[in-house]
Amino acid sequence: MTFEHPAKKGDGNGLGRFEKLAELASNFTSSAPFSVFCVLLVAAFLVVHLAHLDTSWQHLVGDAMGAVALLLLALLKNSERRAEHAIQVKLDAIAAALLEQQEGEWGQAHKDLQKAIGLEHHE
Repeated sequence: MTFEHPAKKGDGNGLGRFEKLAELASNFTSSAPFSVFCVLLVAAFLVVHLAHLDTSWQHLVGDAMGAVALLLLALLKNSERRAEHAIQVKLDAIAAALLEQQEGEWGQAHKDLQKAIGLEHHE
């Protein structure tokens, strides 16, 4: 396990199991069913408190909300790091392409820049 900054890792083409799982979780948590689940969880929290149910129910619903909040926080940080890495890759490609252009020749950096910003030619 390494704790290096995402910008110092490889080009990101080979996603591991964790990265794939984080991407799937990110897609799920931004979906309508998850939003409905969160609204129902908050509604359950309100019902339990307004109905003055046993404290074990209050703890159960509160713990569920805390667990969801913690998981969402971790997922948010993961998404932030992946976005930061993608931006850094593009900035590096732009800088390299600008240096090539200044030297008067288009080479590998120009191709890398096209790839980084999604301008590959599909034949």
